[in-house]
Amino acid sequence: MTRTETSDAPHSPDGPARPDGPPDGTDPSRRSLAHGLKQRHLSMIALGGVIGAGLFVGSGAGIAAAGPSIVLAYAASGALVMLVMRMLGEMSAARPASGSFSVHAERALGPWAGFTAGWIYWTLLCVAIATEATAAAKIMTDWLPATDQWMWVALFMLAFCATNLAQVRNFGEYEFWFAAIKVLAITAFLVLGVLAIAGLLPGTDSPGSSHLTGDGGFFPTGTDGLIVGLLASVFAFGGLETVTIAAAESEKPVSGVAKAVRTAVWRIAIFYVGSMLVIVTLIPWHDKSVLSGPYAAVLDYIGIPAAAQIMNVVVLIALLSAMNANIYGASRMSYSLVERGEGPAFLNRVSAQGVPRYAVIASSLFGFVAVLLNLLWEKTVFQWLLNMVGAATLVVWGFIAVSQLITRHRLEREAPEKLVVRMWLFPGLTIVALAGIAAVLLLMLREGDTRTQLAFTAGLTVVLAAAGYLRQRRKPRTPLPED
Repeated sequence: MTRTETSDAPHSPDGPARPDGPPDGTDPSRRSLAHGLKQRHLSMIALGGVIGAGLFVGSGAGIAAAGPSIVLAYAASGALVMLVMRMLGEMSAARPASGSFSVHAERALGPWAGFTAGWIYWTLLCVAIATEATAAAKIMTDWLPATDQWMWVALFMLAFCATNLAQVRNFGEYEFWFAAIKVLAITAFLVLGVLAIAGLLPGTDSPGSSHLTGDGGFFPTGTDGLIVGLLASVFAFGGLETVTIAAAESEKPVSGVAKAVRTAVWRIAIFYVGSMLVIVTLIPWHDKSVLSGPYAAVLDYIGIPAAAQIMNVVVLIALLSAMNANIYGASRMSYSLVERGEGPAFLNRVSAQGVPRYAVIASSLFGFVAVLLNLLWEKTVFQWLLNMVGAATLVVWGFIAVSQLITRHRLEREAPEKLVVRMWLFPGLTIVALAGIAAVLLLMLREGDTRTQLAFTAGLTVVLAAAGYLRQRRKPRTPLPED
């Protein structure tokens, strides 16, 4: 078994992996990743990963399209995400790997699948980094109109590229505090919202169910509106996969990822579905303020001073947190691909601190390209970036579901003791998840914007799958750990 084969798998079932190459001071390409993430880092990464900018910003368009039925849209997409995370958690707890679902896809389907899933996810994260930097820069220019958007994009990219070039525990500490602020903000919002609904806040009357049923009913825009809301809600959940990538660099990868996945259910139910219910109960769904910022609209309704600016601060933190996590996730995914011989070899060089620095820089490059894009097309670059990889998350989820369907049968036959986390009602719910993913992809054909996203992502997937398959035909497969 070679070093390349073992670098993604811990030697002990629930402890840090030991370096497989020579000690520090020798060939940098033969060092292993560090294991500097503590359990509190992993727990908060999992918790904060649920609360993204998509929830705070993107939910407004969904509410405006679906009305109160947005609650059902978020419940349906949240259920799909919970199934996907449970499947991924089952495989990641059994065999932690910095390549996460890319490694699982390679084991289950072959090198072409690992290649395709890994590089499409890397592309998704690289574009997401640029998108989040652009959105964060927009907030800063609103606060400081005399500054240019491209300058803030450059500053954010430099800051978080530098953070990820340092020790992995720096990434963990940043994400810990970012996530803590997001959790505190959404918890405070929910508490205030419930008190307002109950009529227990001074100066605020309870609206009862008037906004749920009195403004055109629970389905004011019919099935079409519900579908638009469903599509908007699905993409708010992107990024949850990072915790299974980070688990491979934690002190206790098996128990850490198992705990994170097991608590995903109530987090999604409370943070997403709960907050949507609070919003559409307290204010009319067709209010113009909902489209620009539903959380700020609720805070303004219940009389919180400077509500819009408070939410802008929270959204900015969510965006910066996502940037930090996505640079980390992209660099580890590309490092894992290269370690398996599925990318340029220079990216596998690891620093003495256990950081794949060339992979970090490569994963940040498109974010720096976004500096130029913002300089040339400040008004249109954000939508263009969103359209690039809008459906890539669904492709990754599809690989996860198919891989789990195959891997679960193998684990039950060969190593049942590794099934620390088990998919519910297997294989029934796995098949339901696959059907749900297919249904969302078909629904994307109905809308112009999502149809564009689907076309671009489909083209990228076909190109990567073809390249991976041709590469597989030319190069013999290198066995992965525990194959």
